[in-house]
Parts: sequence; structure tokens; C-alpha cells
Amino acid sequence: MPLLMPSSLYGLARPFLFGFDPEHAHEITLDGLARTQNTPLACAYSAPRVDDPVTLAGLTFPNRVGLAAGLDKNARCIDAFAAMGFGFVEVGTVTPKAQPGNPKPRMFRLPQRDALINRLGFNNEGLDAFLANVQKARFRKSAGSKTPMLLGLNIGKNAATPIERAVDDYLTCLDGVYPHADYVTINISSPNTANLRTLQSDEALDALLGAVAERREALATRHGKRSPLFVKIAPDLDEAQVAVIAATLQRHRMDGVIATNTTLARDAVAGLPHAEEAGGLSGAPVREASNRVIAQLRAALGKDFPIIGVGGILSAADAKTKIAAGADVVQIYTGLIYRGPALVRETAQALLRDRSKA
Repeated sequence: MPLLMPSSLYGLARPFLFGFDPEHAHEITLDGLARTQNTPLACAYSAPRVDDPVTLAGLTFPNRVGLAAGLDKNARCIDAFAAMGFGFVEVGTVTPKAQPGNPKPRMFRLPQRDALINRLGFNNEGLDAFLANVQKARFRKSAGSKTPMLLGLNIGKNAATPIERAVDDYLTCLDGVYPHADYVTINISSPNTANLRTLQSDEALDALLGAVAERREALATRHGKRSPLFVKIAPDLDEAQVAVIAATLQRHRMDGVIATNTTLARDAVAGLPHAEEAGGLSGAPVREASNRVIAQLRAALGKDFPIIGVGGILSAADAKTKIAAGADVVQIYTGLIYRGPALVRETAQALLRDRSKA
């Protein structure tokens, strides 16, 4: 019966949470998780972690289901998400300085399509507060854990930083997060920071990844460890753009790619309330575009380059389509909001069963 608790409790909580503005519901949830993690009350969302280890980029992922960045921007709830059974959790995006993000309202539900639109804009408390929260997390010390959950730290640029100086912000963040991260994600694909996606273009990406790669070598020497670097890209790319990105990732010896962020496309939600709100669309409508980019990346990068697949996972079957497209592991975010913590274990078990059959 304990395994049913997260699902049944979330079924009761969801109508209450969905009665609030989406961002307010988000804040209520994070506040609750932050207060209850590492206490007996965490049993309300805890579940045993499925053991399905896979090695990527020199790291052992305890299972193939992770939390995508964006849900816990300030790294307040790492231990709570660890308790849900994730194999890896990515927090952020963090920027060097605190910033409020875009004006409210800036998050909208489209429940008819299991989707969200957000234009939050990297709202976060800044690098110092982020690192303080990361260092408070206890998940690495959990008793009996042979393979601790992995922690990814996702970095970006401040909205006020001119795009020509974006590299400075990424290097500042990289310096700060490097000692504490199992891997670091370079986020160049949010649609909600002006001009950020231009960093995916050929010359800009080359310059950014060249600088990041050079700094990583210095940090590896300084800290005595080589933390993998992943790059998170958008779904709104054509095959030629994906090919350029793939070549640039390999040229600068990046360790992996996360595909994909939210989409600007609205075809799948046309005519629905809020469909025309500015921002990135996540959830079920981005699934096919994400899978297309994953398949193109796999073709361009070869069989061994690590790919984390994210976008539109609302069920275990959706996760399987990501693996079939070429992803090695997957991340969820919007699915957690619509389905609750039970989705984590359900998905991890299904991927383990598939792997056992192979």
C-alpha cells in the first residue's frame, strides 16, 4: 500500500492546486516540499527508487528517469525530489545575479492538452543563494545508497546582460556550480530571455562552447574532478541547424546534449484558452518535435554520444518513445504536474522492464 500513497494523495491534492493560479500553485508545492523534505511527512510523496543503472559521460545514473530543470529554480527541494525515486535531478536555471523574471501572470495551464505555457524568464535568487541551497541538500548521505542520485546544475545568463557578454555570465556560473555538480547544463534554449536562442547559431555557439570548454579544463585541474558538460537545445530547429549543433558539440568535446526545451509552436493547441500567450509550450504538444530532434541528433552524433530526452512525457509509454528515438535517459517536468510523483516510479519500472527484455 505505501507505493500507492503518492498517487492517491496527489489525486486528492491536484484539484486543490489547480484551483490556484499556476505559478501560485507551483510556489505552494515547492514550499510544502521544502518544509517536509527529510521529515516523516515526506512519506506523502516518497517511493522506493527503481534500480536500473546506466553509465553515461562517465557517470552512473541510478535509473533512467530524471527531473528537468525549471521546476526547482533555486535548488530548494533537492532532497524531496530524491525521495520520489528520481535517478537524477536537475535544478536551475541559475543566473549570476538574482532577477525577478518577466511580469506576472506568466504561467498558464492548457489541461485539454496536458500542457503548460510559461514565460517566467529565469526568475531566481541568484548564484550565491542557489549554491547555499545545493550545499544544504543531504541526498548524497542517504543511508544504504550504493549509487546516490545524480545532481545536474543548470546555468544561464541574466536578462540585463547584453547578448555580446553572455559568455561572461556562463563562466561566472560555471565557476560557482562546478565543485557541487555531478554535471553542468548550459541552457541556451529558453525562449523567455531575449535573444538567448541566438546562442544556438553557428558562430555564437562555437564561441560560447569554446570558452566553456577552456574554463572546464582549468576547473578540472583546480578541483581534481572533471564534471561533464551538457548543452540544452530547443525543439524549434530544422535538420541543418541540428547538424551544426551536433558538430559543434563534438568539436568542443561536450559530454552530452539535452533535447529539448519548450516550443514556440502553437499548432497543437490552436484555439484553446491561453494558446496565444507568449512563452514556451511544454507537455504533450512538444513530444513529437522533441522526438524528431532526438532522432536527428542520434543520427548526427553516432550511437555513443549521451542524449537526455525531455518533452511531453505524461506516461511510461511516452518515455519509451524517447528511448526509441535515441535518448539514453529521460527527464520529466510538466508530466509531474499533471500526473504527480507516481509517474516517476511507473516510468522507471517500465524502462527497466524494456531493458530486461532486450
